[in-house]
Amino acid sequence: MIHREEVVTFGSRSGAALHGTLSLPTGTPRAAALFAHCFTCDSRSHAATRISRALADRGWAVLRFDFTGLGRSEGDFGDTTFRTNIADLVDAAGFLAERFGGPQLLIGHSLGGAAALAAAPEIADVEAVVTIGAPADPAHVLHLFSPLPQDGATAGRVRVNIGGRPFEVSTAMIDELRAFVAAETGINQGRALLVIHAPTDMIVGIDNAREIYERARHPKSFVSLDGADHLLSNPTDAQYVADVVTAWASRHLAPSVRDGDADVEEASPSTIVSEDAPDGFTQTARVRGHRWIVDEPAEVGGSDRGPTPYELMLSALGACTAMTLRMYGNRKGWVFGRTRVELQHDRIHATDCAECETTSGRVDRITRTITLDPALSAEQRAALLDIADRCPVHRTLTNELTVQTRLADPV
Repeated sequence: MIHREEVVTFGSRSGAALHGTLSLPTGTPRAAALFAHCFTCDSRSHAATRISRALADRGWAVLRFDFTGLGRSEGDFGDTTFRTNIADLVDAAGFLAERFGGPQLLIGHSLGGAAALAAAPEIADVEAVVTIGAPADPAHVLHLFSPLPQDGATAGRVRVNIGGRPFEVSTAMIDELRAFVAAETGINQGRALLVIHAPTDMIVGIDNAREIYERARHPKSFVSLDGADHLLSNPTDAQYVADVVTAWASRHLAPSVRDGDADVEEASPSTIVSEDAPDGFTQTARVRGHRWIVDEPAEVGGSDRGPTPYELMLSALGACTAMTLRMYGNRKGWVFGRTRVELQHDRIHATDCAECETTSGRVDRITRTITLDPALSAEQRAALLDIADRCPVHRTLTNELTVQTRLADPV
């Protein structure tokens, strides 16, 4: 896991506080995505959680949130309708826009997919929409209601059974689902659309995917989730969806997002370190497409999500030492097993250091212990020990060193 998560709360036009979780990459997000969960699910569903986290591991900022009256969000689910779900999506998009811009991508699971298609025209930055096991007609979910009230039922609430769980829903919700008509053509309205559906989905049949796809305009794509169930309860299926969405969305997002600052930084030969958040010590370092986390232990105020700067310095010396010994041994034609380098850093009184020129105060000391293949001869071991002090990082640390610091020009 290389992502981090943040619990968030934001307002809605209904007045209810909506709660959600931001899954964030360790560095600057490449783009933002908004995930709409399935009907009567919440943001902690397996599909929402696994897909959001997988996308975060690939550089996305992803918000999954609880619709009004579900999960941790305020409000009464019995007062909600399909249109209030659409409004919640738009409000969540506004929250994301304030934090990161976007969202550039909407992902909707089941009825959340229908809501995403309906909300997309109201969210200016959306460039692509993904539906997962979505119904072509929101009224499709009514077959899950048992018992289902008749048309013209008295306004109020009815208690229904959905997937074996009891819920109170408003008759307004039922009437609205019956009356809601999706646009007959161009349901994606020029935005790229990816329809993901399992032929074995027993809740929302595969014919729904065909209908969505046929009504949509290009660019549009379809991916079959062979063997998956409606809720993507198998972690492998959710992981596959994340892989597909990442690859597909990167092709359809604007170049400014697709090739944003994070990608430019990762292509840079410089080592770039950026702060993850202003309220902690966690940093993300990257170079040539590689990235790693630097942090401090919890006892000094950090989150302990990675090694400290000094620990990384020791690892650089240790790695350089072992590499240098291996290169020397290869030139000599020596065949030997793995080398282990153990390092410790501390500060000692200068008077306790016989090799130091400094005679007062304290000096830094690194203790390096090298374990070699016992099959090596005494002469070989002595030669390798001598070579260890010639590794480039050792020389950098022990030679005269200057660090030039300047401020970057304001952006």
